Amino acid sequence: MYNATGRLDRDSMIRQYLPLVHKLAHHMIIKLPASVELDDLVQAGMIGLADALTRYESSQGVQFETFASQRIRGAMIDELREVDWMSRSSRKSQKDIEKALHRLEQTLGRQPQESEIAAELGLKLAEYQSLLGRVRGTQLVYLEDMPGHGDEEGSFLDRNLGDTQADPVNLLQDHRMRQSLVAAIKTLPEREQLIMSMYYEQDMNLKEIALVLEITESRVCQLHSQSIARLRTKMRNH
Repeated sequence: MYNATGRLDRDSMIRQYLPLVHKLAHHMIIKLPASVELDDLVQAGMIGLADALTRYESSQGVQFETFASQRIRGAMIDELREVDWMSRSSRKSQKDIEKALHRLEQTLGRQPQESEIAAELGLKLAEYQSLLGRVRGTQLVYLEDMPGHGDEEGSFLDRNLGDTQADPVNLLQDHRMRQSLVAAIKTLPEREQLIMSMYYEQDMNLKEIALVLEITESRVCQLHSQSIARLRTKMRNH
């Protein structure tokens, strides 16, 4: 679309390609933790679209939609790099829990109970449960867990949130990751398996889960955080 001066009509192009921004944002959000807001991705994507309109030249031999898609994804990934998904203290607490879980699993040969995890951390049970509530674990994968995170070429964000649909290697890795996750969930204590199923498969929120299980919403939050820590411990080698 061009205006009377032969330039791209930005307003018309933005309206035309707004659905593309939303499509890419929705595709990306499913691979991200619940703490990332869809609106934030869309906002970043709009910046990428505007940048594409400024930089695009038909002489490059690339269709505008292809060029714009790359710019939109790049802007969304840049936005994610700027976001600290968990505070440093919360992330440290999460990792302390995971290390305690790993030590206990190695020693006991089974999934440790809450009281055992608390003792391993040198905490009373109530203190440990309070810590779980503050951590509110939502992420199965953190950037710092992955080789090449940050601004290096081939970073975790670029590899996992870029246009990887046509890459059979990435598709295979994603399939293996899902298989490993399913297997890891089956090792959780029964109640935690149920919570994960209701939360992720049935798309129930914490309040709804609390009503079903007849426990408090804060208790569901604690068990969910503990489940995430268990899964991250299991998934670390996958």
